[in-house]
Amino acid sequence: MNKQQYLEKRNALLAEVENLIADGNIEDSNVKMQEIEQLDAKWEQIKLANANMNALKDKTEGIDLEGNSVDVKDGKLVDNVVEKKTVDKKQEYQNAWAKVMMGQSLTSDEKMIFDEINTKFKNSIQTTSTHQIVIPETVTENIWKEAAALFPILDDTRMTFVPGDLTILKEINSGEDGAWYDEDSAAADGGFEIGQLNLSGCELAKTIPISWKLRKMSIDAFIPYITSLLAEKMGAALAKGIVSGKGKPGTGDTFKPQPKGVVTALEAEAGTPQIIIYDPDAATPDPLTYDKIALAMGKIKSAYKSGASIYATSTTIWSELALLKDNMGRPLLIPDVTSGGVGRIFGLPVKEDDSVEEGAILIGNVARGYAMNVNENMTIYTEDHIKERYTDYMSYAIVDGDVLTTKAFALIKKVITG
Repeated sequence: MNKQQYLEKRNALLAEVENLIADGNIEDSNVKMQEIEQLDAKWEQIKLANANMNALKDKTEGIDLEGNSVDVKDGKLVDNVVEKKTVDKKQEYQNAWAKVMMGQSLTSDEKMIFDEINTKFKNSIQTTSTHQIVIPETVTENIWKEAAALFPILDDTRMTFVPGDLTILKEINSGEDGAWYDEDSAAADGGFEIGQLNLSGCELAKTIPISWKLRKMSIDAFIPYITSLLAEKMGAALAKGIVSGKGKPGTGDTFKPQPKGVVTALEAEAGTPQIIIYDPDAATPDPLTYDKIALAMGKIKSAYKSGASIYATSTTIWSELALLKDNMGRPLLIPDVTSGGVGRIFGLPVKEDDSVEEGAILIGNVARGYAMNVNENMTIYTEDHIKERYTDYMSYAIVDGDVLTTKAFALIKKVITG
């Protein structure tokens, strides 16, 4: 049965069904409809059988070319045919970059990719320097990740990567809350004020000397090695900037431009309302207590408590915080490594961070209370010292940061004498 025959039989049966239904002969019409269903099922089987048969017809045996070569006049023998593979530019550039860092020569393809990416970068920042080298994206990403793992306060900071200067709007005065009025009353003017936070850019650099003997390691070993070094050195500087960076120098200042740190902003406020002092070495000892931690918690605006953390050095945590007890004699620090720190105090994770001054305890919501922008991502410079047989690797970036609101932070500070 072909398709035409199938359609003719089906249409004939449908016509019979229509006539039976019109005459009120429902039982016979149901029988005919079952015949139509059986016909449809049979046609599906026929279609499947035809498809399988056609597939067998199309299947042919492979051609055996062995021993059937044909001589071609003036022909040339082609050997070593290599399959063309898709080029992963990021991976190719990473390998080329690593070779340059290790003082190895590049192939023509590697040199082309290396020059292409660095030329684009130099054109974008309008520099004529011939020694500045773009760090591969994969390596840069790992540097940021490792730096964040080493310094929790850097990990908690929401960093943006906007080229050039960045202006962020911030609240200066939230004004009074809304009030209820009747129909005849005029609404009072609000005192809400918006200010600007300008992040321009501070140059961050760190030089790492590596001996020529050490440079002879494999590329697979060199990349994680240089990544870890840059993450540790650059991460330490960035974390320090977030905590205690001095900001932009004023008249008479001799320090270089740097991000403004949280502690710097808190200490600059009139009366330092967000800072609590303790002095265990005073004539009348004033040690760190449960009450002082509670007072510091009260200084942070409620809206910023969710997402806040407690930062201190390992020594301060284990020689001060871990020894504190509440008024019932229970330890204030509750061990909890699942929270991202070593434990919790008043529900906030306690994190070891060497960027905080010894004896100081910084409490706050860095993600919402601090802004940091990377104006220019990390690049690297190299300088060879032939006689001493080592190479300087100087990492370089332009970064800026500042406090959005001091109400997101509180500082407990130990008086250092001597």
